[in-house]
Amino acid sequence: METKYFIKFTLKTVHGFESFGQMFIGNDKKTAYDIFSSMKGNDEVNETNILQLDFIETMKGLPINLKVLHCTLNEMADNCKTITKEVFKQFNLR
Repeated sequence: METKYFIKFTLKTVHGFESFGQMFIGNDKKTAYDIFSSMKGNDEVNETNILQLDFIETMKGLPINLKVLHCTLNEMADNCKTITKEVFKQFNLR
């Protein structure tokens, strides 16, 4: 099976963190890391964190959480724009 990379979007609820979306960012490890590294946010854990990005690698169909970033609503919007732009380039400008 092919290794795939995703960025999962989660938000804090009264029941814990709930996933509300996921974007496929390709099969290339370096490209996926470069995309996630360009995300805005921080990796500090605290009680005020509401929005979270999880960098996921699936190997043999099993998900592995590689990194986590916490971000504000504005950072989340910017991150969505960045992911969309980078994936567009990846799939259309090979």
